[in-house]
Amino acid sequence: MKVPDDVRADLHRRLRRAEGQVRAIDRMLDGDGDCRAIVTQLTAANHALEQVGFRLLSAGLAYCIEHPDEAAADGYPLAEMERLFLKLG
Repeated sequence: MKVPDDVRADLHRRLRRAEGQVRAIDRMLDGDGDCRAIVTQLTAANHALEQVGFRLLSAGLAYCIEHPDEAAADGYPLAEMERLFLKLG
């Protein structure tokens, strides 16, 4: 599946944000951080990772609809993208 460059850049940005949140959680644990604050950061990191998956699948679904034969040849027919979407959600 071909991921457009702008989508790829967005995914990298989102992953860096999630990475920063995970590092913050790690620092909070080392510093005896407040449980509520840690859970808030965990929730934010989970959400950020989910958004990476949804953005990737959104681009994949668009690719499948716009180029169904190429997508199928790449191993990503529309049914496979639907399966991946349901797995993520």
